[in-house]
Amino acid sequence: MALIRDATTDDFQRINEIYNWTIIDNHVSFDTEPFDVEKRKAWWDARDDELTCLVAEQDGLVIGVTYSSWYRPKTAYRSTVETTIVLDTEHLQRGLGTELLGALVAQLEAQGLHRAIAIVALPNDGSIALHHKLGYRTVGVATECGFKLGRYWDTEILERTLG
Repeated sequence: MALIRDATTDDFQRINEIYNWTIIDNHVSFDTEPFDVEKRKAWWDARDDELTCLVAEQDGLVIGVTYSSWYRPKTAYRSTVETTIVLDTEHLQRGLGTELLGALVAQLEAQGLHRAIAIVALPNDGSIALHHKLGYRTVGVATECGFKLGRYWDTEILERTLG
């Protein structure tokens, strides 16, 4: 069982190590340039205080990160967040995703938010199964909406009612 805690600026390097594998030679993230510490700091500084970023730590090492982002910038969307989770590849399929994303969902509910949206690049059976396990339901597929690694990718859109 991992320690789930709020992320801090001291976690940036390790968060980048975990997150950057989704960027380089992988379709899971539609980011195309890896994060360095300065880019991660800019990302952090641009986030509102109401947004959450949690890490899972085991034996002093961060092994996963999950966070919320505003779903859309318009004010009427302020009750809806997009959720993201990325795990160290050494810790996949061990229950960590359920524990970490579950903690984020609980915190979002405690904040009084109404809806969580997840957008998963396909194929990604593990992520889809994780989200379904935590009460997200598929509401659609956006076809060929991202272009990376020389081809178009679909995304599955999932939502979960909070509270």
